[in-house]
Amino acid sequence: MPRYVVERVFSDRLQIPVGETGAKSCLAIVESNLAEQVTWIFSYVSTDKKKTFCVYDAPGPEAIRLTASLCKLPISRITEVRVLDPYFYK
Repeated sequence: MPRYVVERVFSDRLQIPVGETGAKSCLAIVESNLAEQVTWIFSYVSTDKKKTFCVYDAPGPEAIRLTASLCKLPISRITEVRVLDPYFYK
């Protein structure tokens, strides 16, 4: 399955509450993605909480766009990526 980095820009800061409410929000996204075979691996959040860089496995960018739309999440850029392991070259 191809891997993608999805850059999102939020006009307001990203606000996911710590605790059960935030966990439920994240799990709802994970479950919503299943129908399109999109798997959220993890995300990086900028220190100002206005950008995220999310790593996904998905059949293609269209599936990511569809699930983002269903979850009301913005998308600024989708980039297909491969792993570069610096220790491979030793």
